[in-house]
Amino acid sequence: MSVTKPQPPRPEPSVSGPDAETATSPDTKGGKPTLRRAIMDNGALSVMFAVVFINLVGFGLLVPLMPFFAQTLNAGPWQVTLMFAAYSLGQFFAEPLWGSLSDKWGRKPVLLITTASNILFYVLLAFAPNVWWAIAIRFLNGIGSGNVSCIQSYVSDMSEPHQRAGRMSLIGAAFSLGFVIGPVMGGFLAHEEAGAAGFRLPLFLAAGLSAVATLGILFYVRESRVRTHAAPQNFRATLAEARRHPIISRLILSTLFYMAALAGLEATFGLWAKARYDWGPREVSLVFLFIGVTAALMQMVFTRPLVRRYGEARILVLGLSVFGMGFFLQGINQIPMLVTPLVMLAALGQAVIFASISAIISKSTATDRQGAMLGLNQSTGAIARIAGPVVAGFLFSQMGADGPLWFCALMCFTAALLALRVSQVERRLHSG
Repeated sequence: MSVTKPQPPRPEPSVSGPDAETATSPDTKGGKPTLRRAIMDNGALSVMFAVVFINLVGFGLLVPLMPFFAQTLNAGPWQVTLMFAAYSLGQFFAEPLWGSLSDKWGRKPVLLITTASNILFYVLLAFAPNVWWAIAIRFLNGIGSGNVSCIQSYVSDMSEPHQRAGRMSLIGAAFSLGFVIGPVMGGFLAHEEAGAAGFRLPLFLAAGLSAVATLGILFYVRESRVRTHAAPQNFRATLAEARRHPIISRLILSTLFYMAALAGLEATFGLWAKARYDWGPREVSLVFLFIGVTAALMQMVFTRPLVRRYGEARILVLGLSVFGMGFFLQGINQIPMLVTPLVMLAALGQAVIFASISAIISKSTATDRQGAMLGLNQSTGAIARIAGPVVAGFLFSQMGADGPLWFCALMCFTAALLALRVSQVERRLHSG
């Protein structure tokens, strides 16, 4: 296999920390760094944080609004879940492709292409004439947003192994903050009484944010890999490599199960809240606000010290178990006031899963293969985002409002058992 040696990691700081580099450069005036140089030195990972945040703001805008937006296009319940699934189908195809291409071309070109494309897709979605056009546009939007593996690879390139879990947790925090800002903006900027036109303002805002992120990548992101002419490894070869690996194979299955649970929650929570408590877009959006705040605090403040003390594998087991317990308790709860606290409990567990899985995969994979392998993991998550809403929607219609909760709890507990096996394999490999 032909590989290209990546550039050595730079001592890039975390998003909130100062840069230790003080070397002078042409971008200085009177011995002091200019604003541009300061951003170049300190902002690369911050821009990655912003790109993920903006992707999730755009996605989060429609999470609580999707049932209501789809209804303005005369969509039935199964078409609502299909809109969620279409976005994830686009990510399924895009993640391994963009991940592999970023190993070959470099991370920056891929990030520019994908982020810029979302500007167009958000605008098109705002003017979708019917539900089938909206579903098609959501598929293309998923392709444009399928750059998470590239972002994870960039963070891995710029980090030492012991820094990866902490920095991946910051990327996870960007996801959570996207769920703070996106649903709240969507809930308060949307005007359901105006029909489909009432949802255009949030979508225009998402397009504008994507434009800002594109400019940030263009001007302030340094390439972390040397471009190579070697052909990227194809999807089948990457899948075969993952299946043979005793750790990565179990992590990818864990991603499949826990993401199915998360996607099932996203797709049916609005329907569940409406059926159980007659809640509308505003109430659902506020619940997502609490989810995002809880998860972001967990990822930015607590994940790194927990991982340093107990290791990624143990924290992964704990996170999946707490996530599953949140679904279980919600299923037996009958008190409206406890809905938000139980959702926040589940968010505490979910907050550590993303960073832990990503960090373990990056440490278990060769440097020149990280984009492809993280892309495979994200593609698996996309499969789960397709299957999860479909299964949850079916169970909702057949078993009632609580059916999806039992499905999500089962998925999380199964993933926790797989993660427990990962922890055991890691201990055996280290002791050997």
